[in-house]
Amino acid sequence: MNPFTTHDALTHAAQSILESKALHVWLDDLRPIRPGYNALAKTADEAIKLLKTGRVESISLDHDLGPPEAGTGYDVAQWIEEAAYHGKLKRLTWAIHSANPVGVNKMRQALQSADRFWSR
Repeated sequence: MNPFTTHDALTHAAQSILESKALHVWLDDLRPIRPGYNALAKTADEAIKLLKTGRVESISLDHDLGPPEAGTGYDVAQWIEEAAYHGKLKRLTWAIHSANPVGVNKMRQALQSADRFWSR
């Protein structure tokens, strides 16, 4: 008998549970993850990778994510808007927690546009 069979089966079962878990994404490079969120993304790319899983039910966006290569919350909001337009992302709940007023306005416009696409 293979001693790893039970462990492998449990590992596979645990992975399946993790893969089916709904994600509530907190995008921020500095602030700690807040209660109610279970996935932390510190860059735009990390957030978009999570969105591409199809498991994200909610997301809260910061705009300024540090160095230019980290992207911005607006990059994520634009990705959400485009994915909603093409029907490639299910409706999600969104919030913005950025202190950057210009960034907040840009992200809000993109996400409100996504809301309109989801309502078609």
